[in-house]
Amino acid sequence: MMNNDLKLFGLPARQGRWLFLPLGITAMLCLGTVYSWSIFRKPLTAALTKQGITISSTDTLLPFATLLVVFAILMPIASRYIERYGAAKVTAVGGTIVGVGYFFSSFATNIPLLVITYGLIAGAGVGIVYGVPIAVTAKWFPDRKGLAVGLTVVGFGLSPLITAPLAGLLIDTYGIDSTFRIFGIAFTAILWAIATQLRFPPTDWQPSSQFAASPAIAEPDRLLSSPSFFALWICYAIGSLAGLMAVGIASNVGKEIIGLDPSMATASVSIFAIFNGVGRPLFGWLTDRLKPKMTAIISYVLILIASIVMLNTGKGQVVNYFFAFGLLWLSLGGWLAIAPTATLSMFNPVNYTKNYGIVFTAYGAGALLGTLVAGSAKDIFGSYTNAFIPTAILSIVGISIATFALKPDAKSQQILS
Repeated sequence: MMNNDLKLFGLPARQGRWLFLPLGITAMLCLGTVYSWSIFRKPLTAALTKQGITISSTDTLLPFATLLVVFAILMPIASRYIERYGAAKVTAVGGTIVGVGYFFSSFATNIPLLVITYGLIAGAGVGIVYGVPIAVTAKWFPDRKGLAVGLTVVGFGLSPLITAPLAGLLIDTYGIDSTFRIFGIAFTAILWAIATQLRFPPTDWQPSSQFAASPAIAEPDRLLSSPSFFALWICYAIGSLAGLMAVGIASNVGKEIIGLDPSMATASVSIFAIFNGVGRPLFGWLTDRLKPKMTAIISYVLILIASIVMLNTGKGQVVNYFFAFGLLWLSLGGWLAIAPTATLSMFNPVNYTKNYGIVFTAYGAGALLGTLVAGSAKDIFGSYTNAFIPTAILSIVGISIATFALKPDAKSQQILS
């Protein structure tokens, strides 16, 4: 049914639905501030050192890694309740938790407390809210689902373009504690405002009489018994590990290895955010045309090149730094398009929401392992350079797995054919 009388934002629903995109992008910009964590690390270390607390590089990455792991765990769980309780309520609850996590982080006097306030609390809020804009745009755009969802999640990747320089400015002006409070209050207010406008279309709503949804095809729950799932999960974890490691250490590498001044190191994170954002539609487009296997191989080749470049980069080699980290952030954005697209094409799309929720746990595993790799390299060898040895090795492992095992699940294809 067309529901021609349905209005959105004072416009016919077919036109008004496009306004859900800027709302979703804005929500994702707030949530994606996690990618600006490297801006917080040095002032955080300085603040704790003044209190007589000595912390390692691994310690400063723990709140960031914890948030990503909690986010990866909560996102698939929370997504199951979005339709039950409504987009507005879930966004409001999650937005409040995000704000509380940031606000309480301003009172954290050590890393364990910051792991709780920033990692556990704010991470839970991010995981709860993240799936809502995606679910809303997917339902309002059944005819352009890929485009609408792709544009929505771009906001998460591009967030550091805005939030990194903003965080740097606020830290320089007011200090790190006040910056956490400002972000907490602002994110709560913004997400609450967005929540008031989010809603799903009526069950029988269609954008046009020409559009008709594909019939559902039943399929047994077999994801965890499929070799294709394990291949995709490992590939996603490797891509996430390399990319999220780069996110966590970008600013510090710029300062400590390349010798950039703090303002340029902060600006570099914003530049890398552009690569992260571009990687999503670019690799989504490539996956549609080249299939997941070839696109994954391309991603790993870029990671391998970036790792080799960084292993041979030292003081003053700014071009190498921007080139290598640009590739790593591009590949991370790419995997956030490759993985959902691969899940959709390799397994029965009827079970997509549940399947991708399970696959997405690889993102959390990659975050945790990437943190351990980067922090251990710095703490043991005194430099982040050695962190690029395992990423180079893992990229080769990823190429091998993608070449021989990243293929559609055979039984799912038999059901669909």
